[in-house]
Amino acid sequence: MDYHRGAGVEVRIARIFNTYGPRMCIDDGRVVSNFVAQALRKEPLTVYGDGKQTRSFQYVSDLVEGLMRLMEGEHVGPFNLGNPGEFTMLELAEVVQETIDPNAKIEFRPNTEDDPHKRKPDISRAKELLGWQPKVSLRKGLPLMVSDFRQRIFGDHKVSTTTTTNDSSS
Repeated sequence: MDYHRGAGVEVRIARIFNTYGPRMCIDDGRVVSNFVAQALRKEPLTVYGDGKQTRSFQYVSDLVEGLMRLMEGEHVGPFNLGNPGEFTMLELAEVVQETIDPNAKIEFRPNTEDDPHKRKPDISRAKELLGWQPKVSLRKGLPLMVSDFRQRIFGDHKVSTTTTTNDSSS
């Protein structure tokens, strides 16, 4: 903002909230990728505290759309780009369970002291000034991420059975 105010540099400011999707680092320490990787590896899903703390999750294509509208628009911001739909950590673990393995175990561990109880973006400015709001629900986006993680962790066995062994184009 100093460069914008002092030197007249054109800027745009976005506050990016929890984003998930394909191509994330599998072991990046973020809760969605942690749960997905744990479930795929048949490990318990680790929920800290009582699991009642909430977060909101936006699919990567929604974030990209919001950033494009921000960059192409005239408004400086700041704009919150996130999905205001809230899930408790326990609900997220259950959605991952439903998506990957209904028999996956959920393991509770002590919470960290600095874990905020609630994170929910107010996207009213983005809706009003950018005409933006997220479109992809967690239940719709999560399977796309799971498919990508499954392929990178185990290799895509379904594809390998339908291609010939002489195919060298990969």
